[in-house]
Amino acid sequence: MAKSNKRLLTFIIPLVVFAVLIVMLFTRLGKPTDIEVSRVVGKPLPAFNLPLLSDTTRMMSNQDLPKQPFLLNVWGSWCPTCYAEHPFLLKLREQGVLLVGVNYKDELANALDYLNKYQDPFLYSVQDLSGQYALDLGITGAPESYVVGDDGIVYKHIVGMVDDSNWEAIAQCLQAVSDKSLDSNARLQACK
Repeated sequence: MAKSNKRLLTFIIPLVVFAVLIVMLFTRLGKPTDIEVSRVVGKPLPAFNLPLLSDTTRMMSNQDLPKQPFLLNVWGSWCPTCYAEHPFLLKLREQGVLLVGVNYKDELANALDYLNKYQDPFLYSVQDLSGQYALDLGITGAPESYVVGDDGIVYKHIVGMVDDSNWEAIAQCLQAVSDKSLDSNARLQACK
């Protein structure tokens, strides 16, 4: 191959790649960028059989969940945002909100130290060491939370931490889910 052809190719190939990237970017302009991460909303909470964090010889399942609406919170001691969320979860517990924890991909000693040091806001936590249950829930990271009704249906998926900025909407959802006069569709609408 001639030297001039090599130079031409070293100029043309990057130019073509750049042009293709520009075309791809412009075809996405003006289109929604929201990603629907919640594949469990409106469906039963995925089944689990996981060890209790405080006693890993005891297995917990959906049968052990509260018989009233609750917040399922996926957390880890390795997660900086979980530390930021933790005081708010303690406040919710004081207000009587039922919280069940899913300890995600965490070493047992670290998780227990975390709860001992910062207090435990959860009714109980299960240990999801492999992270498979969190994947079944469709999480993208920690923390994430789910409003679950007494019927076992997931009504809301909260990506990120629960705090003052989103609590009003979550509380309204919990209230709607607690309303026995509403059917599942009305509860789902109230939780959007």
